[in-house]
Amino acid sequence: MLLQRSPDPVLAEARATTRRVARTFAMACRLLPRELRDDVHLLYLVFRTLDDLVDDGEPQAAARVEAVEAWCADGTVGSREAGLLADLATRHPLPRDAVRDFCAGMRDDLAGAPVRTEAQLDRYCYRVAGTVGVVMAEVLGVRDRGVALPAAAALGMAMQRTNILRDIDEDLANGRVYLPTQTIARSGCTLEPGCREALLRDQIARADALYEHGVEGVGLLLCGRRAIAAAAAMYREILRQIEREGYGARTGRAVVPRRRKLLVAARARPG
Repeated sequence: MLLQRSPDPVLAEARATTRRVARTFAMACRLLPRELRDDVHLLYLVFRTLDDLVDDGEPQAAARVEAVEAWCADGTVGSREAGLLADLATRHPLPRDAVRDFCAGMRDDLAGAPVRTEAQLDRYCYRVAGTVGVVMAEVLGVRDRGVALPAAAALGMAMQRTNILRDIDEDLANGRVYLPTQTIARSGCTLEPGCREALLRDQIARADALYEHGVEGVGLLLCGRRAIAAAAAMYREILRQIEREGYGARTGRAVVPRRRKLLVAARARPG
């Protein structure tokens, strides 16, 4: 039985973080059962904090990742993130192997590991986002783990590939390229605005295939099916926006208008 907890500063931070940096996800979270919503916010805070520490090159990033790895190994609580995971694990069957794989993705980013092939990109997307899908599925509960968890991983990977396509210009400005260098060369494209169409068509097709796999598992969730279906549909619409805007014909993020997001979410079916 899930216990109601009184609001505290960390929970308030978790809610605010989701609203501030994950607006699409925050919209979908409103559809979650009330008793699960705050735990999802707390889980998101853990993953987002580690990701931000790594992306921002904070000196404590490696130690905070290591603390979560220690919790995965033996339950040691040596950081706020590890403490939040330990608390969540008293209510949900958190898969420590998936959390450990997420930490491996953070180490990839710390090392600046280059992405040369599609297989390497798939591994990276699994580590930093597919794992989040798996952990989220376990929190919501699933039937038929052998089908549901790989689908949850595919959905997370699809969203990460969408992030990469949406953020090409921002990443370039920060000296980062997440698209595989072999794929870029094979496409005959560059990452300059107006020169990306063939490359983006290829990458959008790969992301769409992952979405198709991912949504197949939504109906196997015990809770939150409407929320996850809505999140998937709204995130996938970013790909359609990239297409509408000419496959990177101009610089900047492809942004789906809020009204369109709400329409897409309303039409989403949990299977």
